[in-house]
Amino acid sequence: MAPMGIRLSPLGIGVFCLLGLGVLYHVYSGFLTGKFVTFLLGERAGSVAAGGTVDLRELLSVSVLAAQRGGVEVKRVRESNNLNEKAKGKTREGADEKMTSGDVLSNRKMFYLIKNAFPGLQVNTEEHIEEDDQESISWDHNIPDEISSIILTPKPVPSESITIWIDPLDATYEYTENLINYVTTMVCVAVNGKPVIGVIHKPFTDYTAWAMVGDFSNIKPRSSYDETTPTIIVSRSHSGEVKEVARQTFGNKTVILSAGGAGYKVLSLLDVTEKGQEKADVYIHVTYIKKWDICAGNAILNALGGHMTTLKGEEIVYTGSDGNEGGLLASIGLDHSALVEKLAEKLPNFVKKSPK
Repeated sequence: MAPMGIRLSPLGIGVFCLLGLGVLYHVYSGFLTGKFVTFLLGERAGSVAAGGTVDLRELLSVSVLAAQRGGVEVKRVRESNNLNEKAKGKTREGADEKMTSGDVLSNRKMFYLIKNAFPGLQVNTEEHIEEDDQESISWDHNIPDEISSIILTPKPVPSESITIWIDPLDATYEYTENLINYVTTMVCVAVNGKPVIGVIHKPFTDYTAWAMVGDFSNIKPRSSYDETTPTIIVSRSHSGEVKEVARQTFGNKTVILSAGGAGYKVLSLLDVTEKGQEKADVYIHVTYIKKWDICAGNAILNALGGHMTTLKGEEIVYTGSDGNEGGLLASIGLDHSALVEKLAEKLPNFVKKSPK
């Protein structure tokens, strides 16, 4: 018999139990939707939090690690001198588009590190991924001090808004010629098509530049730039066309540098003291270019207050198609709109219409 003559009916006991379960649910709801999800799905569930968000600090950490892991493969293959070089197709201009073991092995390391850490995110990569060629490579969920000391709080964004672009070996042609100074590995994170995280890694000097929009970076602009007669950096394969128009636009005293690799060219605009890294004021490209070549550089420039646009000044959107039409103009520390205006009268002859 219950105390004081109170008799508990079966219905009362049931209601009491339901109330208790309700309290337990609210107390442990954070656990059930957070840590327990990771427990149920394993470490591959990574850092996709409740509500389908991703912390950009964690994604930056994985992106840096991926670029560096890919760089190890790029360097190892080049030093072994066993490139297994072959043509994987033709560029729009009809030149051979080369691929090496360095491209393939770097791509595999970078792709699977990111996919295993964040399996639900869209990853666009230059090289084809074979289903039977998966690699078990994981992230230890560590945010390096270099990043955590600069980005102090989580930066959550919806996971469905994210697109990741990987370039496992930028400047493959130069890589085959052993012009290793131009070679980089790159990762870019775009949110709703806007590049917000960029990582450019130079495998042969072990130098890594990274930045995230919001004034977070381990790299900075140079102290000054020349807007009157800027030094212009262009592609080695299209230097003739650019030189002619650049000199018509900025004068005969304009210095033109020819270089390989979009990543290398973006670094030339910044305060990089690595051996062999040239310095330029403006980066110009005249033809179609793949988005994994330019997304990381675009993100870094955005984070530092610079600009990367088409030659007409249009923003480049990093969703959908893997390529960018309409040329490329990149600058920092200069009046980008003024540069666009200076080039405007030359555009009909300047932007080459590559064959489809």
